[in-house]
Amino acid sequence: MNVLSMRWEDLLFAHWRVEPGTVEANLPGGFEVDTYDGAAWLGVVPFVMRNIRPRGTPRCLGLDFAELNLRTYVRVGGERGVYFFSLDADDILGVTGARLGYDLPYYRAKTDVDTGDGEIRFGSSRRDPRAPSAEFDATYSPKGEGFVVDEGSLAEFLTERYAFFVASGDGVVRGEISHPRWRLYDADAEFRTNTLFDANGFGKPDGDPHLLYGEGIDVTASVPRRMSSV
Repeated sequence: MNVLSMRWEDLLFAHWRVEPGTVEANLPGGFEVDTYDGAAWLGVVPFVMRNIRPRGTPRCLGLDFAELNLRTYVRVGGERGVYFFSLDADDILGVTGARLGYDLPYYRAKTDVDTGDGEIRFGSSRRDPRAPSAEFDATYSPKGEGFVVDEGSLAEFLTERYAFFVASGDGVVRGEISHPRWRLYDADAEFRTNTLFDANGFGKPDGDPHLLYGEGIDVTASVPRRMSSV
């Protein structure tokens, strides 16, 4: 049952191709790397969450905050979804609620988002004693015409994900989200600072990232459930 409503805006999907073993070494037991074209993918995703609220409540009661996450793609018990290594956000209520409600690895951070002239400048500085420091500073923008991703494409693999998994105690919690299919754009990005990989036990991936931009989408989220087995 979907219990939360929200809107995601100004997303950058920046993904680096990595060896599956590199990711697998950092996953909990029972989590299998999901690959595309024989590779695992590490994604850095900055964006803004708006009007996060229980479904059916007025929009004026919603929370707004910026978020930055480092993620990959996994299979658990034969099901596909997202695995988050870290999520940084500049809202104590949002961080606390996500930790308590979903057991997600959210951390407090100071964020700064500036939009203008068709560009988004996104800065984040983690300030949470529960995790190593992490700094991020980038400017990104869409380019070209928008498109809906093709079935079976890399863009679909990286963005059309409707479940996430969290290792919780001796089991796994599964959360679900719902939204229309993405309308995406190719993107340009300049990364001035990005220490998310080091902060999560990864070296900096080789090569240039695969870049996509998502303008905005309405999302609902379900009550998380504990999986019976993995």
